[in-house]
Amino acid sequence: MASLQNSPLIHRTLFLYSFPQVGSQKHGPFPCSRRGVSFLVRAVNVSVPSTANRQDEPGRRQILTFGGTTSLVSLLNQAFTSFAVETKKGFLPALDQKDGYSFLYPFGWQEIVIEGQDKVFKDIIEPLESVSVSVIPTSRQDIRDVGPPQKVAETLIEKVLVPPSQKTKLIEAAEHDVDGKAYYTFEFVAQAPNYTRHALAAISIGNGKFYILTTGANERRWGKMKDRLYTVVDSFKIFNV
Repeated sequence: MASLQNSPLIHRTLFLYSFPQVGSQKHGPFPCSRRGVSFLVRAVNVSVPSTANRQDEPGRRQILTFGGTTSLVSLLNQAFTSFAVETKKGFLPALDQKDGYSFLYPFGWQEIVIEGQDKVFKDIIEPLESVSVSVIPTSRQDIRDVGPPQKVAETLIEKVLVPPSQKTKLIEAAEHDVDGKAYYTFEFVAQAPNYTRHALAAISIGNGKFYILTTGANERRWGKMKDRLYTVVDSFKIFNV
């Protein structure tokens, strides 16, 4: 745990950014409307030379057919990857093929940019309802190398995820495996002077990176939001890149 507690990179990039607040956006005010995300797959036409040209250009048909097939396969693979993440009604997929992770977030949440975080989505009406992912380089190979779930959760809450001015309480922490990869998940509350946030987090290690997903809501809306937030944290997956 010493490496986690004393990591200046973790403190610098995560400490103040784990709970996006109103006005934290980087590119101007939020739009006032909610947008859905739609997917469009266009057909790819594969041209085949006429019979008159086949004798003059014996290799042309094979080249065109191969090129068209390759484009079509590539397009379909991209579409399949996008749709494969979206597996539950009322949620949309977030897929990062560069860093190697995916998760679901509630329909209607908007993506925003916050310095120090890799990806953030939030509700523009209820700004405490959000999900964020941070990715940090590490030499560790497995989250279990860092320490047991409760100890790692306590350290992250105290040193990384919550400002020191807020009072925190860890509710529970657990370990589970998905496709042979270990994940830690934990639930906690953070009390600020004017609100209390009820949060969930999932962490894991892969691709030489330490991944932290955090989601949550205002305590007054926890009863309404908890099922959706559990869906978000349970959907978090890391894949090899």
